[in-house]
Amino acid sequence: MRRPRFQPSSPITPEVWPPLPPPGETDLEQALRIEEEKEAKRVSDAIDTAIEQERQELRKQRVNTKILLLGQAESGKSTMLKNFQMHFAPRAFQAEMEAWRTVIHLNLIRSVNFILDLLAGGKSGSMHEGDRRIVPTSPSPGGDDLRRLRMRLSPLRQVEIILTRKLSADEQFRPGEDTHHYGCASEVSIRSGTGWKALLHLKRHALPLDTRPDELGNARQILDACREDIVELWGDPAVQAGLKEEGVVLREQSGFFLDEAARITVLDYEPTFKDVLRARVQTIGVEEYHLTVEVSAERGQRWAFYDVGGARGKGVASWVPYFEDVNAIIFLCPISAFNEVLLEDPDLNRLLDSFNLWQTICASKLLVKATFVLLLNKCDILKAKLDAGVSFARHVKSYKDPNDFEHVSDYLKRKFTTMHKHHMPRTRSLHVHLTVRS
Repeated sequence: MRRPRFQPSSPITPEVWPPLPPPGETDLEQALRIEEEKEAKRVSDAIDTAIEQERQELRKQRVNTKILLLGQAESGKSTMLKNFQMHFAPRAFQAEMEAWRTVIHLNLIRSVNFILDLLAGGKSGSMHEGDRRIVPTSPSPGGDDLRRLRMRLSPLRQVEIILTRKLSADEQFRPGEDTHHYGCASEVSIRSGTGWKALLHLKRHALPLDTRPDELGNARQILDACREDIVELWGDPAVQAGLKEEGVVLREQSGFFLDEAARITVLDYEPTFKDVLRARVQTIGVEEYHLTVEVSAERGQRWAFYDVGGARGKGVASWVPYFEDVNAIIFLCPISAFNEVLLEDPDLNRLLDSFNLWQTICASKLLVKATFVLLLNKCDILKAKLDAGVSFARHVKSYKDPNDFEHVSDYLKRKFTTMHKHHMPRTRSLHVHLTVRS
């Protein structure tokens, strides 16, 4: 059951809780509805209380270091943050594994449903590349086999709804409103603040949960029952041929787990650190993370990370004033994306978008005291593209040097460094590093 929340009044979501009774409701249906509403409010109030208690605790504890994470979607911010947690706060990170298992299962299920929809031509309007809908260009591959698998895997539709509701506990989630994007088939997007982390609050504070059968447990049982069919779907040569014809390469996307389906669908599955690094959940808005260092000479130090989800160059000015007291800014640029466009703006090159964002934050007078760290990320993917013959100069017209990793990475390093030096209000240090995706 989704968490009841008061929403701003609008024609679609009126400011009413509990919702108005449906027409023609019987006495029995009314009694059941009222009982469900009471239970929903009890769980919601318990979560709100736990979250507020944690906020009060955080206010009492002094933060030693504040770090602002910047970069467009798929730049690697969440992966870097997971690495920080794993290496400096391993015990706290281990406590989050149950929530990450839910994210991983949802990543897998969304990939399966994406394949079934794409190759069958169903829900084609919910999948797109930019503004173009994906419509199969040939008859559905697999024929009877695909229809059989689609029927046997149909329970995963309901499991996707259950898991999305759990992770989007604060939102008015409606089945069918969510979208599978062409470039991130497995990804689920939620709003920042109190979304999927509600799972952690429930476990950490031992709240009295809904007394009905455990929905997450039921979802895991369904996933376990579908294991062989998922493996068969992904291993079907006709399915692979159909994906290739549509130009879909799922293995290159974050949140890809189809190769590990037989392992992660078992009932006693426990995520590994590598699994968590690969898991993908996108937060929309500013997300705050607190980390207490458990190892090294800085044991006991408290770090606060602020992740500005999907930051875009033109929108930076609106939130910069809230972070003028940060100690450091870590900016991630996925330099392998030189030949890609933004999912939300198919007319804008991703590398150019990173240039725009970088210029904006470098020029901000409110961030002059912060130390700047620039991570030119996903160098391994950049090298693979260049070695495969993808032309960098075709997409970056000012580039005139050889099409190899050494020259291209050096060009990008000089480009970002020059922009920083030219636009910064006063002299400050800049640390530049070349990094890989994990």
